[in-house]
Formats: sequence, C-alpha cells, structure tokens
Amino acid sequence: MKTWVIANQKGGVGKTTTAVSLAGLLAEQGKRVLLVDLDPHASATHYFDLEPDDIKYNLFNCFVDDNLTLHSVHRCITPAVSLNIDLISASMALATLDKSFGARQGMGLKLKNILSEIHQEYDYAIIDCPPLLGVLMINALAACEYLIVPVQTEFLAIKGLERMLKTIEMVYNKASVKPPTVVVPTMFDRRTRASIDSLRYLRRNFSENIWRSVIPIDTRFRDASQKHQTPSDFSANSSGVSAYRQLLKDMLKGTINRYEIRLEAV
Repeated sequence: MKTWVIANQKGGVGKTTTAVSLAGLLAEQGKRVLLVDLDPHASATHYFDLEPDDIKYNLFNCFVDDNLTLHSVHRCITPAVSLNIDLISASMALATLDKSFGARQGMGLKLKNILSEIHQEYDYAIIDCPPLLGVLMINALAACEYLIVPVQTEFLAIKGLERMLKTIEMVYNKASVKPPTVVVPTMFDRRTRASIDSLRYLRRNFSENIWRSVIPIDTRFRDASQKHQTPSDFSANSSGVSAYRQLLKDMLKGTINRYEIRLEAV
C-alpha cells in the first residue's frame, strides 16, 4: 500500500477536494483505495454524506487503542463509500489528542501503525490532514510516502505554503529519506490578475516542487460534493477532473515539473 498525504497549514485551499478527486481517479483505475479523514472537522467524512457522531468506531478509537489489532482497525473502516473506496472517518474527539495524548511515547507513529495492520488490503491510502501543526499532522508526515500540498493561487495562501514547507523541513530534518513533495496550485482563475501573479510567484520561488499545471476554478467540484459523489463519478470530463487526472498521471510518471501553461499566453 502506498500512502499519500494531502496537507497544508492553511484551510480552504482544496485539500479535501484533492483527496477525494485523487481517490476517485485511482478507484476508477481499479485500485483499492482507503481514504483517511484526519481532520477533526471531518470534511471528507461529510463529503460522503456520513455523520461522524453516528459512526460508532472512527479514527479516534484507533488512536487511543493501546492494543491495536487488525480487528480494531477493521471496525473503524466504513466500506464502499464509493466504488473501490473505503473510509476511516474522523471525529471531533481527534482535536483532543494533543492535550490528552500528545506527550505519550510513540504517539507520532500511531497512524503508521494503524495503516501497517491493513497494508495488504489496499493499493493506496490517501490521508486528508487538518490545517494545523500538531500530533495529527506529525502522524501524517511520519506515515507519508508522497506529500501533496494544495495551495490556492492567491497571496495569503502562499504565506500558508511557506509555513507548511518550513514544517516539512523541521519534521524531516534528521530523516535519511524525505518523501517526494508536489505543490499543486488550486482554484486558478485565468481571468484574474491575482491568480496569474500568484502562479508566477509560485513558479519563481518554489520551482523544485511546483506542479507543471494548475487545478482551475470549477463549479462541478461543489456540485459533486452536494451529490456526495467523487468528482470523476459526477462529471468525468469537467475541466477540474481533467486537471486532477493529469496531476495523477504526472505523479505516477514523475513528470511533475515540466511546465505546461505559458503564463504570457494567459
């Protein structure tokens, strides 16, 4: 099982949309996908029309289980929220982990241990992170094999990206191996100077990690979430889904940085 983490310390940049979109596209290819909702706000859980309070066992139960077993992980999985996609749902109780369990030995590796119990059952685990640094983010980065950082193409979001990249450097400072990282410009609107200038800034200052294309503004993302369908199930040929399809292709092929959009033509 390959573990992909969707993270940024700023909210509203498209993390859940990215997680659900990539999960849907992988599932479309016949891959077995586990979507892990690590955010106490439970956006990925709500996306599939699930109410966290109605789910008896969720990710919080796995985190506080001192005798983790395959059975205890299985009971926290909601199967078939979409074709080939299972979900481990979030809970507001996850927000208490830093205060109640943050100092406990081994707490930063809890998610990695949870996923190791089921690593043969899925092809991909996609983790949707909360927008803050804490024990949940540390767990995600410890389990990470590929890090995707969505960033809205506007300047306040870019400041959040700078904080996120500093966090990555801090977490992996002494690690012998760092996961590949791709910065994905999201909500790009070629009609606005702010989006164009922000994309230029991203490419100029984060050239080692920036994806070669962009995820455009697309109202079909909102429509898909209202129908509780992955974007590719809802509108397979929309501009946003086509962009995520290209992102997935580039990630799998390793062709992230070959710029596709010429800004002078925008």
